Amino acid sequence: MKAVITGGSRGIGREIALAFAREGATVIACSRNTGYLEKLHEALVVANPEGKHRCLPADCSRREDLLSFFEQVQQNNEIIDVLVNNAGMYRQAGLLEEPEGLLEEMLDLNVFSAYHCSRFFSKGMKKQGRGHIFNICSIASLQAVPTAGAYTVSKHALLGLSRTLREELRPFGVKVTAVIPGATMTSSWEGSDPVDTRHLMEPADIASAVLNAFRMGPGANVDELRINPLAAPPSR
Repeated sequence: MKAVITGGSRGIGREIALAFAREGATVIACSRNTGYLEKLHEALVVANPEGKHRCLPADCSRREDLLSFFEQVQQNNEIIDVLVNNAGMYRQAGLLEEPEGLLEEMLDLNVFSAYHCSRFFSKGMKKQGRGHIFNICSIASLQAVPTAGAYTVSKHALLGLSRTLREELRPFGVKVTAVIPGATMTSSWEGSDPVDTRHLMEPADIASAVLNAFRMGPGANVDELRINPLAAPPSR
């Protein structure tokens, strides 16, 4: 089994990568930070010494980086069983006051990276008649966050992309799950006022839910996986 994970070096992406490695998968991950990628590779080898893991530098907001990443993944004609579109960013700014170009930046990373990855890797999935795509959305995909306007728009778009992909790939036996986590302890909270961590989920919780959705039989799919903190989430 082979799993491709974008934005896999930290947070939710890292925990999902390790969860699939422990499940026996060979993991191919990318991110912009080579230092974190090296640490991820070390952890993947510990989690699954038999896997031929690769951690490749790529800025998923740049089309040329994605194309290079695709070529490296496919250099051995590998068929991908799982794609996790996790690459993304959060910026706190109201839609009407945000810096010029922020929405375009958000769309490039939060939406277009998932769009291009899904189009590319789903070709092999369709041919083999199986596969699973996970798009890491957000609670902001369902309800507007007025202090994060461009982020909200991008995550709404990612949920729409997930729903469209699901209907197009369903006849080929390929599953698509939109993962919709609430407040989770990731780097997006850096710089925020101190919060009670009891109101935040751990990235490992999201990874566990994703893996359980993947483990379901071929006749079942979790269309949208919503995960919320037990306690009321903090405000930004």
